[in-house]
Amino acid sequence: MKLPPLTTGRLIRRYKRFLADVRLEDGTVVTAHVPNTGSMRSTSREGSLVGLSSHDTDKRKYRYTLEIIEGESGAMVGVNTMHPNRVVEEGIRSGRIAELGSYTEIRREVPYGEASRIDLLLSQDRCLCYVEVKNVTYKHGEFALFPDARTARGTKHLTELVRMAAAGHRSVIFFLVNRNDCEIMGPAREIDPVYADTLKNAASAGVELLAYRTQVDFVQIEIDRKVDIALL
Repeated sequence: MKLPPLTTGRLIRRYKRFLADVRLEDGTVVTAHVPNTGSMRSTSREGSLVGLSSHDTDKRKYRYTLEIIEGESGAMVGVNTMHPNRVVEEGIRSGRIAELGSYTEIRREVPYGEASRIDLLLSQDRCLCYVEVKNVTYKHGEFALFPDARTARGTKHLTELVRMAAAGHRSVIFFLVNRNDCEIMGPAREIDPVYADTLKNAASAGVELLAYRTQVDFVQIEIDRKVDIALL
């Protein structure tokens, strides 16, 4: 997925969850919108290199949006949670995600379950595949972990996928590890043990677990390769 032209700077601080102060290369300090509801553990270090997209200020309060940020390892990390569905869809269409390549139609944000929307609904004739995409940015050691904050919503999504699997449909939870420096994906049990247990139970109930990491730079975010999943 091609990113819009980015302005570079250094993170001063992230606060109120959706805001970040950034010092641009020319020394100007700006406040950027942060489109990420998580804690962004391991990706909010003061002084980290960031990439900001710029928008029409007549239509929004903040001109800049935080798109990518340098992680503690030095790898760039995609933090804008508006992008993962598109990245995964492009990965499917290009053949980089072999497990999901047999479907002829892809739809986004389709209503299903109990007042929910599935990120991607794949179909081939009468066969349906429900794909829930999670943006993973938290790194601990060699592990990518999800979630980085407690998520009742994420637990609900797993429950919905279990229902779809029970109804005879293919159900997939897709962890997009939005950085290229992790070798294994797992649930962040210490942060949200309920989610970790629900994920394990969902896998036992027929929900498929997939994890792919990305290559992130100041031009694009692309699927890199599959990573292993460990149900901790």
